[in-house]
Amino acid sequence: MKITFEKYNPFWKKQFETIKNELKDSIGFLNPQIEHIGSTSVENLSAKPVIDIMIGVKNEEELDKIPPLLRGQDYVYYQKYNEEMPYRRFFIKLIDQPQNLGFPEIINAGDEIPEGIHDHKLRTAHIHAIPTSSEHWLRHIAFRDYLRTHPEVKDEYQQLKEYLSEKEWHDGNDYNEGKDPFIKREERKAVEWYLEHRK
Repeated sequence: MKITFEKYNPFWKKQFETIKNELKDSIGFLNPQIEHIGSTSVENLSAKPVIDIMIGVKNEEELDKIPPLLRGQDYVYYQKYNEEMPYRRFFIKLIDQPQNLGFPEIINAGDEIPEGIHDHKLRTAHIHAIPTSSEHWLRHIAFRDYLRTHPEVKDEYQQLKEYLSEKEWHDGNDYNEGKDPFIKREERKAVEWYLEHRK
């Protein structure tokens, strides 16, 4: 598959705000910190037109309160990733309820990923729930803010994404591996910069 890759669209900000408000309606009593991350959160950076959202909770115990609260909506819960990444709960938000698109609400460990669920035309957002005390929360926020304030790094990332978007990939995870060396290198710099400048 080729990754759908679009020029920056100001509408992505509005999409984020809409989804953020929906999430607040479902999980607001947890007092989550809800952040727009990833390429769609960086002005003038091209991206897959899927909004990356990070829900920050107080601790890992709160993570498992979220999946039941999103049941019966437009989300698929990838429970299968919990063992590999116990610090995170991952969901995709679809354009409709999963059962209306022929998908399960939960993908468990050992389940095959349903055919067609990788079609980015059917997704509106990727949701990552992570404790705000986690290093993973820090690196996502730092990398976003670093790209927003370092145009030369953003331009290098743009060129890499353009190059990778021309290739064929098995799925989105495969594509993400192509970006991994750049992201890991720049994330280290971003975290140092963020910790130094956020005070």
